Amino acid sequence: MRFLGVPHHDGSALYVGDQRPSPGSTVTVWLRGRAREVHVRTVRDGEPRFVQARPATRFSATRFEGDGDWWRADLVAANPVTPYRFLIDGRSWLTAAGLFDHDVTDATDFRLLTHEPPPAWLADAIVYQVFPDRFARSRPMRELPDWALPRDWDQDPVQAEGPGTGRQFYGGDLDGITGRLDHIAALGADTVYLTPIFPARSNHRYDAAAFDRVDPLLGGDEALDRLADAVHARGMRLLGDITTNHCGSSHPWFTAALAGGPEREMFYFDGDDYESWYGVRSLPKLNWGSDLVRARVPAVLRRWLGPFDGWRVDVANMTGRHGTEDHNHEAARLLRRESGPGAALIAEHCHDASPDLDRDGWHGTMNYGGFTRPVWSWLRSPGLDLPTFLGVPGGVPPRDGLQTLATFRAFAAGASWRSLAHSWQLLDSHDTPRVRTVTGSAARHLVAVGLQATLPGTPMVFAGSEYGLTGVNGEHSRTPMPWDRPADQDLATLAAYRELFGLRRAEPALRRGGLRWLHADADCLVFLRETEEESLLVCARRAPGPALSLPARMEGVYNACDTDVLPGDGPSLRIWRTTS
Repeated sequence: MRFLGVPHHDGSALYVGDQRPSPGSTVTVWLRGRAREVHVRTVRDGEPRFVQARPATRFSATRFEGDGDWWRADLVAANPVTPYRFLIDGRSWLTAAGLFDHDVTDATDFRLLTHEPPPAWLADAIVYQVFPDRFARSRPMRELPDWALPRDWDQDPVQAEGPGTGRQFYGGDLDGITGRLDHIAALGADTVYLTPIFPARSNHRYDAAAFDRVDPLLGGDEALDRLADAVHARGMRLLGDITTNHCGSSHPWFTAALAGGPEREMFYFDGDDYESWYGVRSLPKLNWGSDLVRARVPAVLRRWLGPFDGWRVDVANMTGRHGTEDHNHEAARLLRRESGPGAALIAEHCHDASPDLDRDGWHGTMNYGGFTRPVWSWLRSPGLDLPTFLGVPGGVPPRDGLQTLATFRAFAAGASWRSLAHSWQLLDSHDTPRVRTVTGSAARHLVAVGLQATLPGTPMVFAGSEYGLTGVNGEHSRTPMPWDRPADQDLATLAAYRELFGLRRAEPALRRGGLRWLHADADCLVFLRETEEESLLVCARRAPGPALSLPARMEGVYNACDTDVLPGDGPSLRIWRTTS
């Protein structure tokens, strides 16, 4: 399937003149493609309005034969969210989901947002996720509480399932992370994301026993200050992990509630019973209809404004939702306001997050549905046997490139370009199998990394995947880093991560450029990342196939020579710069 010549628009700066419009401002939008007449339909105060676009000049030369003409129109960003779409020759609609020859609903319209924009640094970020107990130790194992199970860093494999999984302790701490910042920086990452660091009764610490101090097993508050100072001294940023949906059953808020204190309104009680996350009794659910919750949870974010530059919000999709109650958007708005200027808020969603985005709350999501799942489905090993995908029965279904592209486009069209660009594009995490296990080979793993480094959105790397670590589920994937296990270090994969993310950091088009799909078939995806100054072409193959000819001259950038033909070998990931 080829897409050259199809009318195109996206929300990038190449097509939308003002990326941070204020309410009531006029924004110029551009369309590229063959047409006799173009109108833009906006919805203002609930009522559709049409503006006629006019021919325009955008580039001094056409980069691809058949690209078509440029059209421009001026729109008013009248509402917090102003939807718009293009009417081509009075008969076809162009929305973020593509070109249609029939009428379609407004669900996938492009969007202008006048909400306060995300922090500027987030669009350029590369995030590195650290599970503190498994990343690095600065000293021998600290004395553990009696419920914890000590494990040897390099000798004891992680227990993947069964009793005791959450009690396995390997002794990683925050000073250990500080000592390994060179590794993170060399990977190209500039943002360190820590899973929870508060005291708890588990190694994952999502059952917080306090929010006002750092777990002594990690080195306490002073260790966090040392880490934050070292991160910030490098010009990097530090993100925390906050549970806004629940706390731990040993948290003072909950123990006071059990004793009949005013904190009882902070939870959902039915006699002696109470609501908890997925019925897990150690995770009592917070009631966002409570004034105490609305006062105390935002205060946690304010408490840590110094060390942290933002937060990943655990189970953000469930926060404030219970039965007939839905306080989710109010909670997100409040947390965004209280998290401080320039702070990022990334919401965990394991499915479609679009109903909760494009508001004045979460800046983006962990894009499992719109990135992780389609990449896994396309690049999975033929012999992969996993029972679920983040709870979805059936494991990882095998899908071809056309199905993968359809999923990419469907999820991207459900929210604004702004939300897509600030969402995390991840290949795995502490909650999933490792991408190397899914792909079954280094070659397909690196195609996945190439997509992560070149598609819109913020790449998020789970510590250890750059070494090719494996794992069949989230618990099993939390393998201690192999600093002193050379046999577990895939150095070729590490070098590819460094090269690909170094390229992303060097090329503005890969961070802020538009996205134009050029070709898709079962085994090959080809797309452009474009700014006004440059176009980078990416060809990802999961298997060998026929060579492709394109009507342009190309200069090799990554794993590619100067050519106007895309080679058919695979699995492979190649990048070219197009030249006039």
